[in-house]
Amino acid sequence: MTSKRFIGAVVAIAAVTVPAAAAVAAPADGPLLWYQFDEAGGTVVADASGNGHDGTLVGGTWGDGLALDGVDDYVDLPDDLLAGLDAITVTAEVYIEPSQSGAYFIYGLGNSSGSWGDGYLFTTGNGYKTSISTCHWTCEQNTSTGQNLARGTWNHLAYTLEGGTAVLYLNGQEVDRNEAVTIKPGDIGAGSTAANYLGRSLYSGDRYFHGRFADFRIYDGALAPAEIGEQAALISAEKAAEDAAAIDLGDTGAVTGDLDLPVQGANGSQITWASSRPDVIATDGTVTRPAMDADDATVTLTATVNLGTVQEQLAFTATVLAEFDDEEAVALDAAAIVIPNLDDVRSAVNLPTNGANGSQITWKSNHPNVIATDGTVNRDEPGGKTRKVRLTATVQRGGEKEKLHFTATVPPLPAEADYAGYFFTYFTGEGTPTGEQVYGALSNGDDPLSFTELNEAQPILTSDQGEQGVRDPFLIRSPEGDRFFLIATDLKINGNGDWNRAQRHGSLSIMVWESDDLVNWSEGRLVEVSPENAGATWAPEAYWDPEQQAYVVYWASPLFATDDHSEGFYHRMMYATTRDFVNFSEARVWVDQGYSTIDSTMIASDGVYYRFTKDERSNSASTPCGKFILAETATSLAPDAEWQFLADCIGSGAIGAGEGPLVFKSNTADKWYLFIDEFGGRGYVPFETTDLASGEWTPVAEYDLPSSPRHGTVLPITAAEYERLQKAW
Repeated sequence: MTSKRFIGAVVAIAAVTVPAAAAVAAPADGPLLWYQFDEAGGTVVADASGNGHDGTLVGGTWGDGLALDGVDDYVDLPDDLLAGLDAITVTAEVYIEPSQSGAYFIYGLGNSSGSWGDGYLFTTGNGYKTSISTCHWTCEQNTSTGQNLARGTWNHLAYTLEGGTAVLYLNGQEVDRNEAVTIKPGDIGAGSTAANYLGRSLYSGDRYFHGRFADFRIYDGALAPAEIGEQAALISAEKAAEDAAAIDLGDTGAVTGDLDLPVQGANGSQITWASSRPDVIATDGTVTRPAMDADDATVTLTATVNLGTVQEQLAFTATVLAEFDDEEAVALDAAAIVIPNLDDVRSAVNLPTNGANGSQITWKSNHPNVIATDGTVNRDEPGGKTRKVRLTATVQRGGEKEKLHFTATVPPLPAEADYAGYFFTYFTGEGTPTGEQVYGALSNGDDPLSFTELNEAQPILTSDQGEQGVRDPFLIRSPEGDRFFLIATDLKINGNGDWNRAQRHGSLSIMVWESDDLVNWSEGRLVEVSPENAGATWAPEAYWDPEQQAYVVYWASPLFATDDHSEGFYHRMMYATTRDFVNFSEARVWVDQGYSTIDSTMIASDGVYYRFTKDERSNSASTPCGKFILAETATSLAPDAEWQFLADCIGSGAIGAGEGPLVFKSNTADKWYLFIDEFGGRGYVPFETTDLASGEWTPVAEYDLPSSPRHGTVLPITAAEYERLQKAW
């Protein structure tokens, strides 16, 4: 099997499937039930095992296996299939449609009684698990990955139970086991099972399965891992090839730093590495460059992708450069200096003081009262002059140095203007192909609770980078007032529905756009901000900190203790600073409550910062504020500033649950508005207060918001900005 394309210096590809002779011999008695789903029509699902266990199709469509519509289609299996079984294997080849919703069973074998199951064995793709029980959910003994099955693709599923040990497989590879199972299949219903289904839950309130079956088998006994691997080999080979093709080491022609060598593929494959020169590139990607006077080193890195009984091998060639001498280091560090928007400087700029190759960088300014050597900027008053400033960088390492000259243009400050309306940016959700893009709405006059959608309710900004979807757009005005940055989550769920992948192996970057007028926007750019042990970067926001002369950027990330992102999962709020949304400080943890907190937003008043954050815990008697908003205060945005509790459970009693809070001040009164997204309910619900320090918020009775707005920003705008937006859209 040869993959179509690999990125990097790939020099060899090999695919290996373990032959049948290497597997444990299949049991002589074969399956107890075997559906191959090769019928052309009719309602009979033929049993190929020879045991006469034909099923009855209710609804459904034949062709490329059996398709079930997720509404009322299912297969009714014969009764009492589990009678007398001390051990069992269940295998299935399934395709889950991206539109599958709610709780659902892929198959369920047992009994049902009203809305409560009454003993069963079932598998679901939600948190991919198989459960066995002799009553209902309170008796369940689970074997589970905790990760949703990927949708829009075929997967081979298997579950074995024998001698108290249950093993769960995905595409031929063991993914979890439970060695403390006390129930045998024959215990369910004392051997009598009258509700045995494919595509239908034993709970009447659950959804039906929306997808396809290509194979389904039940065995009296536990198959060996090699037998399951052999069954899954065709699908495993495709998945392993996909994971191999996805390995991207970047430019390996001139390596100077450590490499990120992945250890797990998106399809669950395990990836191991070998190095021809482990003294230069270790198998964990650590790079030790040759000495300054030595030759560059050529290293072959071999990746082995294992999934079940299938292997894919790839070889990458990497050239590791010898340590640079002073002349080379200075030249490289000098060439890397870039100052964004140099021809139109409006806020503090980033003037680096250290080069990546060890150089020290010092700065001089011919007008330090306009641009100081620390990058702070002082513009003329409105109506003043546009200033030209010559900046000189001296890059030095050892006895070598190089000077560079930059000319910056600094316009005067804009004339002050009162706010006369509000601009609302948001996304609309993952339920439509374009819902995960940036939408806009304009207030009706200066009414903060009434908005009209712009651009005929179509996106005003779209992403074609990264995951090609953007969520949680946050819009901020520069402290001088005449530059805007819009940042957003790089994520697209529509079309795959894979929330687990998004949280464990999602984008570490944010999307950034900038504008001087809210109408004309730069090309979007991806900027990686999260550390390598993060699973994703969610809901970024920013706030200008005059003390640091920088924007504090904050977002939620789940951080993991293992390379495969299987342990340590919960969301912390992260923190970095930037002046230009190009160069960011190293991310650090800002909020760690020991449980997941997400969706922070902030506002300042009278020298106090107010931070609103979603408590992501489940709502229960012990955590009554879970899924509602927590408020805190501080007098500094320094990373180590102490935040004081103000209020919790904000929204409780008025909404069922809340997330994605946004906060802004009225243009006309000493009043603040907090919009909270009642996810799964009405969407954004406005609250108001006349006293931020009280922590008390009252729901607004009457409001007119856009259709389906999700996590976004309401920005107060001037009359001129209002008119520009109105004309443009």
